[in-house]
Amino acid sequence: MSCGDHHETSCEEVLARVYTYLDGELDQGGCGEVREHLDECGPCLREYGLEEAVKKIVNKSCGCEQAPAELRSKVLGRIEEICGEIKASGGVASGGTGASESA
Repeated sequence: MSCGDHHETSCEEVLARVYTYLDGELDQGGCGEVREHLDECGPCLREYGLEEAVKKIVNKSCGCEQAPAELRSKVLGRIEEICGEIKASGGVASGGTGASESA
């Protein structure tokens, strides 16, 4: 997604880091970049708001249950694979299972 406007940090980069930002796992510089972008980009701010709402709902529904270590490891490994594919292809993942495929 891109709003079409020029930003210091691209829409794609911000949206790729939105969950890391929501989880408080970005360093100060990364947080500042995301906050600055969200302050100036309405479409990304709306997407951020949706992701924040989903995270709150999931946390409310499943917040006290921990995923088994093996499942967590598999999920994190797959996320790293997909991120690598996205970076290698210049922004579009190839062949992975997206949300629309699993819905």
